[in-house]
Amino acid sequence: MADVARRAGVSTATVSHVLNNTRAVSADTRAAVMAAVEETAYTPNTVARSLATNRTTTLGLVLSAISNPYFGELLSSAESAAAGAGYTLLLVDPHEDPEYERTVVARLHHHRVDGVVLAPSAEPTAALEYLARHEVPTVLLDRLVPDGLAASLDQVGSENHDATGTLTRHLVDHGHTRIALVAGLSGLTTTEERCAGFGRALDDAGVPRDPALEVSGESATEPARAAMTKLLALPEPPTAVVVGNNSMTIGVIAALRDAGARVPDDVAVVAFDDFAWADLFSPRLTVMAQPFDRIAAEAVRLLLRRRAQPDAPLEVLRLPPSFVVRESCGCDR
Repeated sequence: MADVARRAGVSTATVSHVLNNTRAVSADTRAAVMAAVEETAYTPNTVARSLATNRTTTLGLVLSAISNPYFGELLSSAESAAAGAGYTLLLVDPHEDPEYERTVVARLHHHRVDGVVLAPSAEPTAALEYLARHEVPTVLLDRLVPDGLAASLDQVGSENHDATGTLTRHLVDHGHTRIALVAGLSGLTTTEERCAGFGRALDDAGVPRDPALEVSGESATEPARAAMTKLLALPEPPTAVVVGNNSMTIGVIAALRDAGARVPDDVAVVAFDDFAWADLFSPRLTVMAQPFDRIAAEAVRLLLRRRAQPDAPLEVLRLPPSFVVRESCGCDR
């Protein structure tokens, strides 16, 4: 920085202000400093800066199943929100492994991230205890957890219970009584809430529940494909199915295609999560679309607020998804 200052004919403080946009300088001074930066090939020492300021302008994002289109959208939106606030995002994938989840949050902490956004696993206790013990600012994303596990954490995700109930009631209103549920990975709060919403909607409609119609697709494509194949092999197969996320929807549609079952004529399909090509399926998919851009933006906002104001009141945000009616449910185009 001293070399840059000498070449530009300014003080090192002015160089710092130009590079960090911390004070207004004249256009000529800024041009001289940037020319000197280019000539000297100067790059800031971010490690030294972080030691001096106690901030690295990096945030950690802990996100499993990044191949899932929904989580890919969350990642993209979170990166945009972080970049807009002047932060870089570091992504780690714990692969739904609670032990590895604790390992990766520790690694992010060792890298001195300014905070962590975590989509917790089915057993997040070890990771949450580590973050709390080391007082790492943390926001939980998508998979909200009970107060007992996250009494001091901000959280943001979709409303799942009523939204799944809406999908289920839509099928009931179309005359279906043999309605299956392909649910997500056991232990996830999103799975539990969507299962509860499904069951409550059937109970409210007076439709008898059949345990054989409620199966796990483990939140992934191939297990969901196997689950749907099993449902179709029942003595009395379902005439409609609610699918718990978009990765599983791909598996369900594949299983129906393999069996020669027509959608919605033989089996009506509705699903949680919209994705880019849902409108390109034939028939087009009826879905509950989560506001992933708002969820990610709120998560970054809450995290930066928590770092700036450690004693700020806790926020737990449930954002409503949008019911997008297309044709896979039996509705006209």
